[in-house]
Parts: sequence; structure tokens; C-alpha cells
Amino acid sequence: MLLKKLTSAFGVSGNEGEVRNIVLEEIKDVVDTVKVDRMGNVIAEKKVLNSPYNIVVTAHMDEVGLMVKGIDDSGLIRFAPIGGIDSRILVSKVVLIGERNIPGVIGAKAIHMQKPEERQRALRIDDLYIDIGAKNKDEAEKHISIGDYIHFHSEYMEFGENRVKAKALDNRVGCYVLIDLLKKQLPVNITGIFTVQEEIGLRGAEVAANQVNVDLAVVLEGTTCSDVADVEPHLQVTELDGGPAISIMDQSSIYNKKYIDAVIDTAKKYNIPWQYRKAAFGGNDAGKFHLAKAGTPCVSIAVPCRYIHSPVSVLSKKDLDYTKDLVARFVEEISKGGIIS
Repeated sequence: MLLKKLTSAFGVSGNEGEVRNIVLEEIKDVVDTVKVDRMGNVIAEKKVLNSPYNIVVTAHMDEVGLMVKGIDDSGLIRFAPIGGIDSRILVSKVVLIGERNIPGVIGAKAIHMQKPEERQRALRIDDLYIDIGAKNKDEAEKHISIGDYIHFHSEYMEFGENRVKAKALDNRVGCYVLIDLLKKQLPVNITGIFTVQEEIGLRGAEVAANQVNVDLAVVLEGTTCSDVADVEPHLQVTELDGGPAISIMDQSSIYNKKYIDAVIDTAKKYNIPWQYRKAAFGGNDAGKFHLAKAGTPCVSIAVPCRYIHSPVSVLSKKDLDYTKDLVARFVEEISKGGIIS
């Protein structure tokens, strides 16, 4: 399954090559042109004769992760985060380091060795280390170098009622939806853009957005879902099985109401479940597309995912199918005129 292949690939921000190769292989026979720019973004065009509209649909390829920043005399690895990671979830997690995928385990001082005051605070990144089984620094340096990327090791699994567990659903799920869209025959000119380095500041999007002339950008994401215990309903942002989440605003964008309404009208017309993304925090590549050139209107459609930015996230296969359907239907509705002026 393509989603399994995408989430199993390693692609921490700045090191997206493995994901990019999967994308290129999947789309090479279904698009008219494809290029990889200097940043590593994949920009693929699918043209339609006599279509007056040019749409960008974009999803980022990168995931959060870690990087080696030092090796102790004892052979333990010190590391820095890449992207927004809660240090509290890292202890005991299995990771793979560098191009050779050296296995390691994230550790910390055992609780019975901690002072009382240490037990009262959450562990910080500097309190943690990675154990690769090396006896000392010299032995560790045979396998690990400063600057090596560190990826979470987590197996794809389907479980329960239509649930999927995997790493990097933010945003391999968006890549999956975009690949699916490019394989369809749709009546609008589409430029599919798979961006890099979104998790560290929307860097790939800033470069990609200035290379294209478009009427509308549709940003696909895997967004936070907190429909779990002890979270008030108004703070849950999204819920599983509620359908794709449509953003009104976030920290990088305020979305154009005209296009928000058009997406919602499409969902209602085709009886596709949908929900608002009920939060203003976070951001996505729309923040750069909005500001590119003379400005580009954007909409954001996201698949709800529990536990994003961790080694394990969870989505609903129903939400994924609803999102694929909504995006394709919305593009079809654009082709009929009246949405883009």
C-alpha cells in the first residue's frame, strides 16, 4: 500500500530524498512535466486543453526528527530536535541513525537515580541521550557522525475500526492524497508540488511558491486531532471519523472565506462529511503561497491525525477516503466556473 510505503520512508526536514524518490516513481507516468528544484521540491504539471484555471495542490514531504550534535566519552549520543517535538514523549523510543540506519534507544537517568526535584519536572532534550550499544566514543564514531539525521522507527499498522498507526502521517498522508489526485483525469490544469522543510519554517514552500503562476493553492495536510480523554471539546481541534478538516485561520494564514465556503458547498453537494479545524495555532505552506509574487489565495484541507510530531500517529481510513473524494470533487467544481473569478 502506498501510504505504508510513504510513512515507512525516512525524510526528516532537509533529508527528504527517500520520500522524493517514491513520489517521483509514482507520478512519472501520469504528469506532463516534472522537475526537482534546488531546494528539493518536486513540481509536477498536469495540463488540460482549454482549461482557463491553474490550480496548485501542495503537500510537504518532510517529517520531524532529530540530529546528532555530539558523542560522549561513554559512547552515548547527544542530539538536537528538528521541528517541533515534545521531549516528554522521547524516552525509550527506538530510532535509526544516519544513512546506515544504526539502531539506538533514547534513554535518560533512571527514575530511582533522580533527585526529588528532578522528578518534579519534565525531561528536557539535554537530559536525554541515545544508546547505540557502543562501549566508548571511539567505538561510536565508527558508526555515527555529528550531523547525522535521526529518524523514529515505527511500523505501519492497521488496527481497530479503520485506524492506521504510523510515523510521519504529518504529512505523508497529504502526499498520498496528492499522488492520488494526480493519477486522476481532472478538467483543470493542476500543478502538484511536494515541498521540503515545512517543519522548520515552510522553507521549501517559500521557494516553490515563487516559481508558479496560479489562481488558487490547495494545501493538503495531516493536522492535529485531540479527541481524547481530558480535552475539552472546544480544544480538540478535530475528531477522527469527522471527515476532512477545513481551516479558517492559523498562525501563518487567514484563509479567504469565498474559497472556504466553496469547499464546504462541495462537501455538502456530494454528501462528504467535513469539519472545521477549530484552532488558530500552527501553520502550513499556505503561509508562503499567500505571500508569493502578487499573492495567491489558499485553502487548507487536512486529514485529522492523533499524536502528530511523535513516533506514532493515528488516523481514520474513513477520513482519508473522504479527503481524497473532497479534493477531487472540489477541483471538478472549479472547472465548472464561478468559484475562481
